[in-house]
Amino acid sequence: MFRFIRPVAGCVTLVVVAALTSGSAIATDEFPLAGSYTQNVACKGDGSDPAVAKVTISSQEIVSNVGVCTILDTKRTGDSIFAHVECKFAGGPLMGDITFTPMPDNTVEFVDRDMTYKALLYRCPK
Repeated sequence: MFRFIRPVAGCVTLVVVAALTSGSAIATDEFPLAGSYTQNVACKGDGSDPAVAKVTISSQEIVSNVGVCTILDTKRTGDSIFAHVECKFAGGPLMGDITFTPMPDNTVEFVDRDMTYKALLYRCPK
């Protein structure tokens, strides 16, 4: 019995370690988009930015005037970051996929999977 359990336990351990160290997911402390932004208007960061334009991104969620989206999974594809999210809106919950693409001018292009919503995010000064 022990001859069977040890190899199986060893294989399970290796699979778990491989899954945890996989390079396809973005680690929590490495999330490059974490910060405050405004959408479709340059951020002043002096408190005068319109509330409807403010967006806050962390490794766990995206908060905007429309609602809160919990980030369920992320992965990097080239320069873009793909996120699978669950959003809580006034009209009810919604699951979806979004893509963030950093642009050369230090903005971030945001688009949902169906391309029904697109925005340009401007990082706010710290």
